Amino acid sequence: MKIEKYTIGIGDRFACQGVAQLRALVQARAVGIDVCPAWNKSNREHLMINSKPDDVRAEADRAVAELGWNQPYYVDADHINLKNVDAFIGASDYYTIDVADFIGEAADPDAVKAFVKEFRRYAGPFSVPGIDRKLELGNADLEAAAQRFLLAIQQAARIYRYIETNKGSDKFVAEISIDETDTPRTPVELFLILAMIGLEEIPVQMIAPKFASRFNKGIDYAGDLRQFETEFAEDLSVIAFAVSEFQLPKTLKLSVHSGSDKFSLYPIINRLLKTRPAGLHLKTAGTTWLEEVCGLAESGGEGLEVAKEIYVRAFERFHELTEPYKTVIDIDRSKLPDPKTVVGWGSEDYVNALRHGQASPEYNPHLRQLLHVGFRVAAEMGERFTDALKANEEIIARRVTENLFCRHLLPVFG
Repeated sequence: MKIEKYTIGIGDRFACQGVAQLRALVQARAVGIDVCPAWNKSNREHLMINSKPDDVRAEADRAVAELGWNQPYYVDADHINLKNVDAFIGASDYYTIDVADFIGEAADPDAVKAFVKEFRRYAGPFSVPGIDRKLELGNADLEAAAQRFLLAIQQAARIYRYIETNKGSDKFVAEISIDETDTPRTPVELFLILAMIGLEEIPVQMIAPKFASRFNKGIDYAGDLRQFETEFAEDLSVIAFAVSEFQLPKTLKLSVHSGSDKFSLYPIINRLLKTRPAGLHLKTAGTTWLEEVCGLAESGGEGLEVAKEIYVRAFERFHELTEPYKTVIDIDRSKLPDPKTVVGWGSEDYVNALRHGQASPEYNPHLRQLLHVGFRVAAEMGERFTDALKANEEIIARRVTENLFCRHLLPVFG
């Protein structure tokens, strides 16, 4: 299978917004923006919500049938490894292979020596088309990269071969994720990681690197925009160069994780994509869940009460809920509103605090991040939560569609 040029990950925690999400893609096609959807959900999320991969496939298929979508679409087994991939073999046709836990673990010394020998030809300053400066690479850099990344890529190869054996090579696309780490990688390191992927003969079509600064869940990028622009442009050039150097798939493209709500980056990404034939995958998992909470709060009545209860319980369980996401959230507890205050809020107060409107003085990014990782609370509410979604479907669906179309698809791909 060959991945389309532009794709977007549209995670849906509770499998209730598939039609609303796909409607945004339909609207995009109507104005000439051709983006392929991938419904994504990780094993971690399935365990928290007590769902299963087949539920994601069923949601995607229902949405496609209801809207008459006749274009490709995917179901992404997000952040999988050898321990949990079996559950996704039947339902998924997109696999985000996560090997971040293996980064920094030493590979076999002989494998390290073989890698250094194989790619010593790049030692010294070398040029990459599209990058003005020369990249510096010495023997020590080759060995350091091999020590840090080679075992992880070998593990990715094992996972890929396992999926291939059990599913068939023509029935899925693969991504390698190395983003959920504390340390960003340089363009040289990305080049060497791609060299390792080529060496292992993994026909990967997406690569998710760790960018500089934080890509925190559900909020805008807080780093240096010029630095990001340079980094993103160089990454696009490195990928294009590596494709020809290491016989990687021509469809290989960047995947931006925690990509939702990075509004300050979208004009940069849009501009750079238009200067070259590069593709992009943008993952926007949690933004739909937050629009559900916003819609509940906006609806008033029982919906507002459910939204308030979710916040109060999340506040009480702060450490439990935030620990699994510590590399992708940055919450100052002192800036979280007191639960007693939130209990007294009206619809407008809650929506203004949660909705991502940076110009609004009421917007609270700390509350937004806590609710982003607080979906387990909603899952534990069971039918009370899902019944509230159904009762306020019109409001919530409108918010979900508008958020994806107006705030993500148009600025990134338009």
